[in-house]
Amino acid sequence: MNILISTLSQTPIYEQIQNQIKELVLSGKLKPEEQLPSIRLMAKDLKVGIITVKRAYQELENEGIIVNLQGKGCFVANIDKKKIKEVHIDMLKERFLDIKEFTDSTGISKDEVLVVLNEIYGGTDYDK
Repeated sequence: MNILISTLSQTPIYEQIQNQIKELVLSGKLKPEEQLPSIRLMAKDLKVGIITVKRAYQELENEGIIVNLQGKGCFVANIDKKKIKEVHIDMLKERFLDIKEFTDSTGISKDEVLVVLNEIYGGTDYDK
């Protein structure tokens, strides 16, 4: 598993691990019932603390992305398409909250944000 940690990022390390594993699962690169590396092995490979990886795994378990089978390890959960869509929408909301925080602090209005969004998506039917 290829997880990249940035010590320069504002995002906590456990969250970086959590987000990258989540994306690997939701994109299908990690398959249902596939075993994740043990907490100790992941911590050693990433050169981070065991508690950091444990928290990332716990958060993923709370979200229903992975399951922890005591004594056997952590495995990718069987997630249906509807659940995947819900998780992606939640991730999108988090990113929009970051954008809203940025626009609020810089004085960019909602209408200006919508203009930029329409530009990115190629405009709307009523623009033409």
